[in-house]
Amino acid sequence: MKLVKKKRHGFNGEKLISLPKSLYERKNENEIALNLLYITHIGYFPKAEGHYRSRLKGCTDHILMYCTAGKGWFSIGTEKHNVMANQFFILPATDLHSQYASDPSDPWTIYWVHFIGDNLTYLNQTLSVGDLLIPRTIPYDDHKIKLWNMMYNCFEKGYSEENLIYANLTFYYFIANFLFPKKTNELTTITDLEFPDKIINYMQANLAQKLTIKDMADEFSYSVSHFQNLFRKRTGISPIDYFIQLKIQKACQLLALSDLRIKSVAASIGYPDPYYFSRIFNKVMGMSPLVYRRINKIGNYSGSQ
Repeated sequence: MKLVKKKRHGFNGEKLISLPKSLYERKNENEIALNLLYITHIGYFPKAEGHYRSRLKGCTDHILMYCTAGKGWFSIGTEKHNVMANQFFILPATDLHSQYASDPSDPWTIYWVHFIGDNLTYLNQTLSVGDLLIPRTIPYDDHKIKLWNMMYNCFEKGYSEENLIYANLTFYYFIANFLFPKKTNELTTITDLEFPDKIINYMQANLAQKLTIKDMADEFSYSVSHFQNLFRKRTGISPIDYFIQLKIQKACQLLALSDLRIKSVAASIGYPDPYYFSRIFNKVMGMSPLVYRRINKIGNYSGSQ
């Protein structure tokens, strides 16, 4: 086994802020954002070789640790757990002996936050902190890291009441990303303004294919029902109808701007049967492909069906 020197901090590229206790001692007792839940320490240790911490009398704070790479372990009392990449855990405030350390051969990279609240009993019940002592695996996404950076950068700019409130309100959202990963994925996807554009770009790149709704949903990691509902909400029509409209739009361009035979136009947008293509085209455009070409052809028409 590789022998490494144990240390609490001092890792290349680390970030660490410990907030003075006096900051919260002066807080307004009616300020909800600084009472139910608030940050006391925040840090980031990349490839933390030799990281080790032993707390003989436990800790008065809760500690959320998020491992994004490598591995390590932690223990509380006689209970010990290994921690892998893309796992997190919450070490609850306790008076029991607690320890945590990175793996000697594959040291972890961790984002961590110490936090506390004026009513820890209520906090533990609402967050089910006891259930989070066992490491949970969650999908990696940049969103959690961005939220962590928002909190850290806010504290870096000073300890004004505005900064404290903003950072701690952000922490509610940060911890929600860990407690409800499925809901977080659903909501961040729903609020993603680029959603229609991403799907439409994908459709346009695959006009020659016979894409099903399942194909589209799978491509963007949605359930079929959620994909259909979300797409219709954003565009007003179903994904398949939209895809057909894009196909016919492309067909119109080819009919007007090229001399391709109609069956070649049909094949280029995924309709190997020209008669079926003609029926779909007529349904969308209100006329046959041949009539559309005669009306809209630029230059002398020289094509033939």
